[in-house]
Amino acid sequence: MRRRRVAILISGGGSNMLALARDMAAADHPAEVCLVLANRPEAGGLVRARELGLPVAAVDHRAFGADRAAFEAAMARPLAESGAEILCLAGFMRVLTPRFIAAWEGRMLNIHPSILPLFPGLDTHARALAAGMAVHGCTVHEVTAELDSGPILGQAVIAVEAGDTPASLAARLLPMEHRLYPAVLRRFASGDRRPVAILG
Repeated sequence: MRRRRVAILISGGGSNMLALARDMAAADHPAEVCLVLANRPEAGGLVRARELGLPVAAVDHRAFGADRAAFEAAMARPLAESGAEILCLAGFMRVLTPRFIAAWEGRMLNIHPSILPLFPGLDTHARALAAGMAVHGCTVHEVTAELDSGPILGQAVIAVEAGDTPASLAARLLPMEHRLYPAVLRRFASGDRRPVAILG
């Protein structure tokens, strides 16, 4: 079976990128990494990707000011050259335009640190605690033009513990992200969009 080509977009350290890449290193995986692309040349994740022997590129969004279309056009070039068929956003902290999203419709995934549709956007751990949630989690979804609202492909759930802070909740959730995202991508790349569920 031909392996699907996956580009991973990052902005920082890339811990979810590493989880995806390490899983795709397995011989039985239906996909392979064709590019790790960062919007910050200094992103630590690029160093980690190079150490794994992965192809990397950087397109600095700051060089384009407020012109998001020009930034995305610049990103599109290395993505096209890599032959990417699927995009995985892994801590990519830029809002993408509807035009870019439409070009990748049904082929772009993101991981979000909440049990969507609860708490889209930022500060999810603090918001979950403020709401008195008994559980918290993360979601992998298809990216659509509406923020954090695309079809859900997988969710992982953990219990909120007494004394949890946003930092402690984030730290306990991260290993679940590292389990969920690879599991979803493995299924998605094989053409199966049934949601994955993981309980912590």
